[in-house]
Amino acid sequence: MRIVQTELTETEHALLEAYVRARRTTIKEAVREAIRTLTVRDQVDPDDPIFKMFPLTRAKGKLKNLSEEHDQYLYGDRR
Repeated sequence: MRIVQTELTETEHALLEAYVRARRTTIKEAVREAIRTLTVRDQVDPDDPIFKMFPLTRAKGKLKNLSEEHDQYLYGDRR
């Protein structure tokens, strides 16, 4: 674990205290939640080929190496 410190104005601290009281949580947990909300991208890219490429392959039959080469089948040589 890392320790992160910051300074808050009296108004910011009062708002934070009111927030945690209303949610019955701690300042520590509220700050962690805020960091996760700001930094974790919880969205999908609608242009990702995995959402557009069905059927995945035109060939009939099973791909024997799909679990190893799935990125190649989905994205080709773009990487």
